[in-house]
Amino acid sequence: MDGADGPERRGPRLRIPRRPRPTRRPWIRMPGRTRARRILGWVAVALVVLVVLPAAGAATALRVSYAGELRADAHTRGRDAIWLGHAWVDGRRGEDDLKALERRLAGTGIRDLYVHTGPLEHDGTLPAKRYPRAKWLLGAVKKQLPGIRVQAWLGDRLVYDEGERGGLRLADGAARRAVVASARQVLKAGFDGVHFDLEPLRSDDRDYLRLLERLHPAVRARGGLLSVAAHQIDPLPGLHHVSGTLAGHGKWWSQEFFGKVARRVDQIAVMSYDTALPAESLYGGYVAQQTALALEAAPARVDVLMGLPFYHTDDMGHHASAETAAAAVRGVRLGLGREDPGRRRFGVALYVDFAATEQDWKDYRRGWCAPAES
Repeated sequence: MDGADGPERRGPRLRIPRRPRPTRRPWIRMPGRTRARRILGWVAVALVVLVVLPAAGAATALRVSYAGELRADAHTRGRDAIWLGHAWVDGRRGEDDLKALERRLAGTGIRDLYVHTGPLEHDGTLPAKRYPRAKWLLGAVKKQLPGIRVQAWLGDRLVYDEGERGGLRLADGAARRAVVASARQVLKAGFDGVHFDLEPLRSDDRDYLRLLERLHPAVRARGGLLSVAAHQIDPLPGLHHVSGTLAGHGKWWSQEFFGKVARRVDQIAVMSYDTALPAESLYGGYVAQQTALALEAAPARVDVLMGLPFYHTDDMGHHASAETAAAAVRGVRLGLGREDPGRRRFGVALYVDFAATEQDWKDYRRGWCAPAES
């Protein structure tokens, strides 16, 4: 806390005669204030048992997960991605920026660009005026960055409660149909795929699965790729129920739901950041666990990407000193090496271009693209 209070001022000491010590059933005979203190003590002990000890155990488990040898073959498979801001399609970025991006991508495993093209309207539609420079970008990337795919990054805030405004309701069939139409719209404009980021998305949302069941064939029919950003997976079974009850929406998905989503798409990118963990060892261990859980649940035909934090804001959900690109890369390599070292359809996704630092890029290159040098 800012500004600790000074020493407490005390008055003259008073000599208080001692009370006789009770000999039987002191929990009944104790004065009210003393009884309250004793009860608070019992509550404190209970909190230690129920909260602190499990938390300490979890911290130990994460640190253990962050330890160990890295496999030499746990490195880029050439299927990485990066989220790019809206400036690439609204006119703020130009030729010089694309040349700089070309230099950035040289020698890396980045194959997909998630270019922010939305947001969607709350009814699922997408005004074409949102991406006036898309044609220039798509043509320039095809010419200057052959082999790189450009996906339209679309999304919106989700709402669930009846009558709640300010977001997209997936329970609305008309809205779902409009989202599918928006996907067809950007594919017709020339994008190679569609990347959806809809948040906050509750675990076991059947309407989301229905949406994906319509999106996937519609996107594939036009030769496109369907990609989604995914919430983190329950580090403990049933944790998504707890966060849903306390916050009204899910922080995590069940591993089962993650698998259901993965089976309905071509590519799934785990948003493995904003964890609120305070230390690199804890965060890196958490990413290692998330990587293993994702690989275990996703079918082999699907690209699984783990998000790397390329941003540095500090708030309750994200501690920049803990959630580093270096810690995430080490966690990803550990998780991959333990769960499925031979998997080819795997990579990392960098979030986000406009907040990235030189150190972020160095950590990604050194740790993931050239691990022999790390």
